[in-house]
This record gives sequence, structure tokens and C-alpha cells, in this order.
Amino acid sequence: MNASMTDSNKLERLLSGSRSVVMGILNATPDSFSDGGRYIDPIAAVARALEMIAQGADIIDVGGESTRPGAPAISLEEELERVIPVIRALRQAGIDTPISIDTYKAETARQAMAAGASLLNDIWGLQKEPDMARVAVEYGCPIVLMHNRTEAVYANFIQDVIEDLRETVRRAHQAGIRDEQIILDPGIGFAKTYEHNLQLMNHLDRIVSLGYPVLLGTSRKSMICRALNLPTDDVVEGTAATVALGMAQGCRIVRVHDVQAMRRVADMTDAITQRR
Repeated sequence: MNASMTDSNKLERLLSGSRSVVMGILNATPDSFSDGGRYIDPIAAVARALEMIAQGADIIDVGGESTRPGAPAISLEEELERVIPVIRALRQAGIDTPISIDTYKAETARQAMAAGASLLNDIWGLQKEPDMARVAVEYGCPIVLMHNRTEAVYANFIQDVIEDLRETVRRAHQAGIRDEQIILDPGIGFAKTYEHNLQLMNHLDRIVSLGYPVLLGTSRKSMICRALNLPTDDVVEGTAATVALGMAQGCRIVRVHDVQAMRRVADMTDAITQRR
């Protein structure tokens, strides 16, 4: 059995279990808004991954292109140069924790899966490169489909987000992606205003009601920084509030920078919500 199949089985067990899933962020980028430049070197990336796993990370999410507002797009070649050596180094170090690849480029996804990744995390929900769906079908792996638009223009915000996600799921089905592969992400911070983000945080249960596991990525987002008037490296409590609120509404996965703190928040929230 290859690594991706083994990891997919692990992911299935994680998502079918009662414990919430913590995804640790590993940015192999020079310009990410929070930790750019720290983990481009594969040795540093391995050390950080091991630290996050020790702190309770269930998945390591590797990304090579910053998604901060205003960040320049990078070429396929540059993205591959950043992420593939990191994924290979994680596997060569004996790390058997599932690895996700944070990309919207199909070729990056394909090479990442061949290098040892086992989950696709597409911030454009198959909109930028429909061939992403072929990679998911080829490997039979889970895929995170995030809500995103080119502009934050909506007629009826919450309903529009719901309809966009339904269309994303239809697109996935047409490409041959099975229901059990799909994970949805409401896309906090993407094509949404500050008020939109706060509103969506109050309606995450409607995303959950679509019937797929939901990943929530709020860690150190500008929504929190603005609400608290604090810099990105000083909003762990604000992130904790969003994690607890999202989990209370049924989100199964949280994507975070501060793994140890958010693992504790997740475990405490699980302890409360599972006794309703």
C-alpha cells in the first residue's frame, strides 16, 4: 500500500472519529503574512513539522504561495521548487502524519501527491484549474474545496456563499470526485469584507448542513486583527474564539498556526459539545 493510500485511510479515521482535527500550517514561502521565510529550508520545515505533531497536529498543510491580500502570484516552477523538497524531506524524516498540499495548481498537486502528500487543499475550489479534479480522481484522495470569488460582490451574502459551494460540489461530482472525498471550506478572509467574515462566522452551521466535513481557516486572519486592533502575531486568543465558535457549529477541521493552544481549545470544545 502506498503512502497516499495509507494516509487517506488515516484521514478517513480522523474525520469519522469524535475528536476534532487540527491541521498545522507549514508555509514554505518567503512572504506569508505571519511566518514568511521561516520554513523554506527543508531542515527547518522538518523541525517545525515535528514540533507541530508533538503539539497535537493531525495533518501538516504545506503551501508554497502566499495567499495574503496583495501577494504576487508565483510561477509553477517556483512553487514546485518550494514545496516538493519540503514534502520529500518530511517523508524521508519518517513523518507518517498526513500531509496536505495547499495549492490551486494541478501540476503542483500531482507532483506533491507523488512526493508523499495525501490531501489537496484548493483555495479556488476547482475554479482556477479544473484539472485539479483529475488529480483528486486519480489518487482518490480527499480534497478541500474553498469558497472564493474574484470580487466581494454579493446579492444575498450567506445564500450566495451556500449556492457557490453547491455549484463547487456539482463541479466536483461532474469530474468524478466522490462525496466521501469532499471537504468544504467557507473561505474566511477570501473575497469577503470584514463584515462578511463576521456574518459568516455566525452561519457556519449552514455550511455544515450541506453534509460534508467543514474546514475552518481563521488563524491570525485580518478579521481578528481588526476586531482586536492587534498585529498578526498577537491574536492567539482571538483565533481561539473563532476555533471554538466554529467547532460548536459543527466544523470538523481547524487550520492553525498555534497548534498547541488550538489543540487544547479543540479538545475542550469537544468535551463540551459532545455532552449536549
